Amino acid sequence: MRVIATAGHVDHGKSRLVRALTGMEPDRWAEERRRGMTIDLGYAWTTLASGEQLAFVDVPGHQRFVTNMLAGVGPAPAVLLVIAADEGWRRQTSEHLDAIDALRIRHGLIAVTRSDLASASQTAAVLADARERVARSSLGATPALAVSGETGAGLDQLRTALQQLVDGLPAPSLDERVRLWVDRAFTVKGSGTVLTGTLGAGRIRVGDEFELHGRTVVVRGLQQLASRAEHVHAVARVAVNLRSVPRQQVARGDCLLTPGAWRFTDCLDVLLDPLLAEPHSQQVLHLGSASVPVRLRLLGTDEPATARLTLARPIPVQAGDRAVLRDPGQQTITAGVLVLDADPPALTRRGAARIRGAQLADGTAAGLADQVRRRGAVSRAALAALGVPVTDTTGVLVRGDWLIDPGTWQRWQDALLAAVDRHAAEDPLQPWISADAARQTLDLPEPRLLAELVAGLGLGTGGGRIGRPEAATPTLGAAQQGLRAVDRRLAKDPFDAPERSELAELGLGVRDLAAAARTGRVLRLAPDLVVAPDALERAAALVRALPQPFTASQARQALGTTRRVAVPLLEQLDAAGLTVRIDGTRRAVRT
Repeated sequence: MRVIATAGHVDHGKSRLVRALTGMEPDRWAEERRRGMTIDLGYAWTTLASGEQLAFVDVPGHQRFVTNMLAGVGPAPAVLLVIAADEGWRRQTSEHLDAIDALRIRHGLIAVTRSDLASASQTAAVLADARERVARSSLGATPALAVSGETGAGLDQLRTALQQLVDGLPAPSLDERVRLWVDRAFTVKGSGTVLTGTLGAGRIRVGDEFELHGRTVVVRGLQQLASRAEHVHAVARVAVNLRSVPRQQVARGDCLLTPGAWRFTDCLDVLLDPLLAEPHSQQVLHLGSASVPVRLRLLGTDEPATARLTLARPIPVQAGDRAVLRDPGQQTITAGVLVLDADPPALTRRGAARIRGAQLADGTAAGLADQVRRRGAVSRAALAALGVPVTDTTGVLVRGDWLIDPGTWQRWQDALLAAVDRHAAEDPLQPWISADAARQTLDLPEPRLLAELVAGLGLGTGGGRIGRPEAATPTLGAAQQGLRAVDRRLAKDPFDAPERSELAELGLGVRDLAAAARTGRVLRLAPDLVVAPDALERAAALVRALPQPFTASQARQALGTTRRVAVPLLEQLDAAGLTVRIDGTRRAVRT
């Protein structure tokens, strides 16, 4: 399928022409048919000679309904500009062409209608005038034909021209993220809420999950040109039936989005191209089917003109989007908008706006390197949501899915080394810092980046900790003197564990004992209970000489120690597989 929007002055025969081409009534409302004037968007379709389906979005021509017109033209890839032969070029023809030019639509046709009501010379003059005016817009040199929706004259030639137009349209991207701008929403009894729009890229399938107003919604059903479908791909007019979504929660200008793939923003840096009138601070931005009041601030006075737009509400926007600025007071198109940056930096310093405008104008801002530099680090997914292509990565570091500014990487490295050294100095008993503490210190956006930093610095890792390899062994510092006393005591009797009070007198705490155990100075049976480092082997030899099986009391007597030491020591023998419990009171040496 292909989609074309109409454009043109009120009562110039747009709807009649669509009706003649499709055999369908595009005006949906009784009020429209009674007044003979399109008020809202209409939809109709036909099949071309090639078998390709062509859908029309019929837009209103009256000045009061320009917002509706822009909602229809905004998502369309091509236009059919309609001019009445008996009236010629009119004010709304100009405004509609301004909108087409602002959106930089490059594919279209000119249809001079009501040729049955004008002389041949008058029709020829209107055709020549239309070609000349349109050639100065983004459409460029555009085919123009004289037709009559009333008599059918020229319709065959118009169908041929439409086929040629369709053949020249760029192929849609089927693997892109979905952003379906809603142009209509209604309720079907027994089915629920249905929304419609022009799918410009991507695919939609029944059962797919999408994002609407920040919540996940499920596609219950699809229709394409009034026929049920299991899947629809761009470009297409599509009706989407959503499960469990109240009708009052959906309106024109909303978006059905690929989950997590789009960024909502209320601040944009844009290029005003073309600039059609001096812009006032209060404007309305028309993007897709949305219309949002904005506050405009020009960024400097350089050409081309750039501006910052502050939106009244956030919408999903990406760099490269085309939109229209309209002055609601003057009722004119002010400018076309090319979005340069959907997440611009704050302008807080004096002269920042002028500098930013110059950077945007000469292309040194809003590109990949600038986006990465401003953020320090940014993921590929975040850049995709902003519409920033990841192509030339010159000047940035690529670490997996992350792009990192070299200055930020160097600061992370310096901060990690400082944290490692600071921790080793503050805690010599455990000189390596935990990985969690290191990540929190650096405030890394992705935990896996820590491994890249560690490898690049040649640091050691183990047990969830990070440090310099030469500092892997704990230094006991002031605890050394107390441990020497413990060493002498255990050298005389490996099972003569000091009491807690004795350890306190020696200045030894739980952390000191843990560090001594890690270095092999003692065997730790409990946080504050230590014996000789070879106590386990000695105990195994002593209980092996006992009659088997043996009790804890017998083992205690053989070891010449207290129950405080014997019970945890026997438990360690069990854990080491040197002994095995027979029942609740007896053990035996494992053979």
